[in-house]
Amino acid sequence: MITVEGTIQRSGMGMGTWALVTSEGQTYEIHQGAPKDLLQPELRVCVKGEIRNDVMTIAMIGPVLEVKSFELLKP
Repeated sequence: MITVEGTIQRSGMGMGTWALVTSEGQTYEIHQGAPKDLLQPELRVCVKGEIRNDVMTIAMIGPVLEVKSFELLKP
């Protein structure tokens, strides 16, 4: 399990996908099935989840992050 802080962004890659981008510039592709409350552009969050090495995506914008839980951060 990892904990990552960053900003949610919508990527136009592939058919469109959601990503979590850290302040260091690392991009994680958010795995399907993430809570709908999380999928809002420019939302600052702290996410706990698992990196899915067994999943490949069309967008291929970064490691696939399966969200287990998240909390909102102040902007």
